[in-house]
Amino acid sequence: MEIRRITADGVRTYGEEQLASLPSDDGVLWIDVPEWDAATATALTERFGIHPRAAEDCARRNPVPKVHSYPGHVFVVLHGPEKGAHGHIHYLELDQFVGPGWVITVHGPVNPAVPLEAALTETRAIARRLESGRLHPASAADLSFAIVSALSARLRDALASMTEEVWRLERRVTGGDDGDPEQFLEEMFATRHGLLAVWTMATLSREVFGRMATLGMWPDDRSALLFDLEDQFQRLGRMAEGQREYLQGVIEFFQARTNTKMTIAAERLAVIAAVTLPITALSSVLGMNVIVSSETHVVALVVLLAVMGAMSALVLVWARRKGWW
Repeated sequence: MEIRRITADGVRTYGEEQLASLPSDDGVLWIDVPEWDAATATALTERFGIHPRAAEDCARRNPVPKVHSYPGHVFVVLHGPEKGAHGHIHYLELDQFVGPGWVITVHGPVNPAVPLEAALTETRAIARRLESGRLHPASAADLSFAIVSALSARLRDALASMTEEVWRLERRVTGGDDGDPEQFLEEMFATRHGLLAVWTMATLSREVFGRMATLGMWPDDRSALLFDLEDQFQRLGRMAEGQREYLQGVIEFFQARTNTKMTIAAERLAVIAAVTLPITALSSVLGMNVIVSSETHVVALVVLLAVMGAMSALVLVWARRKGWW
């Protein structure tokens, strides 16, 4: 674990062996846990009185964001996106314990395909801001707000990247450069899936902070931060939904054009079949009687071919008047 103590004098780091002796009533104590294990659970539970159920939640993946208020601290579970292979979106879990004068961040179990550094993006960014002096949290609520805002920025960056992908797909559709239709559809649906994942994360996170604001889980002088976070996630959700609807329109445009091409092709095939139908009918009835192995009836053959040509021409004229080709 990484331990930092933030005071008016700056930021200092400490070793795990110093945890028990560090005060939590002077400045803000921040403990970042990249990987939760039994030893970490024991040390933090003894030091901060973490609820056993919350400690168990840190050891497993939580599919839905949530918040629980325990005596002396609040436990929050949130998720951030990480793009994987074939359009898959990994849910990176970030757990927080927020107490009076201390914050513990825990990075939930991650998929083996995701590097640990990807899960540490938000806390690493906050650590750099603290060490550079650009961030001066006066309370645990302020530090928690900064961390969650960094997670909100991650969602915003993911949304921006997917929006650029939507624009690229839209240009290909309107430009008529479909390439492989199957592959093109996969790209569009993968992007839509990513937008849906961002929308889901933002919407569920908004509900978490809406609940916290309603119940007043932070001090009164910091309650405005909860409404700020709720607003951030609400707006991100709306933007993701807007891009998803726009992409759905692009998909429907592509599908309509493809269906139109297939309809035109089917009509032309039907015309071809209609033109050859009278020829097939006549030849099946008369062909064996005018072309035989011993003698060919030339006059009958010529008349038959002329009738076939006339019938085919009439069918073509009729199909043309119907606008089928």
